[in-house]
Amino acid sequence: MKAIVYEEYGSADVLRLAEVEKPSPAADEVLVRVRAVSLNGADREALIGRPLYTRIGGLRKPRHPILGSDIAGCVEAVGKDIREFRPGDEVFGEMPGYHGGLAEYVCVPEKAISPKPATLTFEEAAALPQAGSIALRGIVLKGRVQPGQRVLVNGAGGAAGSFAVQLAKGCGAEVTAVDHTDKAEFLRGLGADHFIDYTSQDFTRTGEEYDLVLDLIAHRGPLACARALRRGGTYFFVGGSLSTLLPILCFGAFIRVGTGRNVRLLMVPQNREDAQAVAELCTSGKLRPVIDRRYALSEAPAALRYLAEGRHLGKVVISIQG
Repeated sequence: MKAIVYEEYGSADVLRLAEVEKPSPAADEVLVRVRAVSLNGADREALIGRPLYTRIGGLRKPRHPILGSDIAGCVEAVGKDIREFRPGDEVFGEMPGYHGGLAEYVCVPEKAISPKPATLTFEEAAALPQAGSIALRGIVLKGRVQPGQRVLVNGAGGAAGSFAVQLAKGCGAEVTAVDHTDKAEFLRGLGADHFIDYTSQDFTRTGEEYDLVLDLIAHRGPLACARALRRGGTYFFVGGSLSTLLPILCFGAFIRVGTGRNVRLLMVPQNREDAQAVAELCTSGKLRPVIDRRYALSEAPAALRYLAEGRHLGKVVISIQG
């Protein structure tokens, strides 16, 4: 089978299309013929090997040579212990360990995938797991956003941000989106009430305070983050550098005690329940996956280059012909 592989950290230039062995499902696994894979910021981080925590288990070279975590496709075969799925079923889900998806076939545990809603295309279903789960956790499950609250999403125009803006608005919040000025119209179309161009304005220095800040591209210190919060408000670090994460982990508790403002890391464990909940929101019309560009498997390097530029509006998806 064909897959996109890489054997060293670097730019998209280190990626190549290769023939690799087709996997066979273990007793508790499902073999899926992949029809679509969506890309996330985590894929680019794993490609370049930064932040450094992405190199756990592979300090000098990638431990896992195939990127890609969010997939959708058709069940090809099942292990002897599988009871929920059968060949021909359309499924979607997230690859364990956030790798292995950029291939024509993958083997996944039964608990990692869910039935694909008939109303969603393979590309739309593949867009949901990681980005949708981050938004669901940050806005609904952990953020507990209520009508009338003020919510700010930093990195709002990307994968998780496009879901987060919609969810926050659906909860009745007043939503401020932060991203490049080129994305202003797009984000207002998703429901954002206010827009901040990060190239000209720092949201922590505007004097505005929010009940919730979901920071998808964090690079500010914890005190600056706390400055953007109302008393009792919460700041969630989702993605960013190690030099930003460590101070939040070390001093977040002290800031909470001293100021009454909660600055913390958002934990998003892999579980199919979150992805299923996001899919239900999509099928009910309360949420929609936004796909900016579609690429063929052989064009994955170009897709990663586009993702690295940060110009994408919502999701970037790799489509694999069945």
